[in-house]
Amino acid sequence: MLYRAFRINESDNVATALTEIPKGMWCEIIGEGELRVMEAVEDIPVGHKIALRDIKKDESILKYGVVIGRATADIVLGSWIHLHVMRSNFDERSSHLDAVTGAPNDIRYE
Repeated sequence: MLYRAFRINESDNVATALTEIPKGMWCEIIGEGELRVMEAVEDIPVGHKIALRDIKKDESILKYGVVIGRATADIVLGSWIHLHVMRSNFDERSSHLDAVTGAPNDIRYE
């Protein structure tokens, strides 16, 4: 199977997985920029972001050529980037959402 991710802008440090990319598999990066093939160091769900380079804690996450958030931990090349390692600039509640399900952790349902 061919695994792919799409970089929207050449300045982006993330790409969006067009297919699920299993840990240890190589994927083709299509779209803008120089990096064309890379290994996923963890499972990347379809539609989620993969790091195109090492990103330090507090560094900007760039997608669409704009800053969409900040890293909350050091991120290595090929890692899954989601709410467990970043905080969104557009959704103040993102730090209160479960990284896998997206369910709010700050609301109690009875």
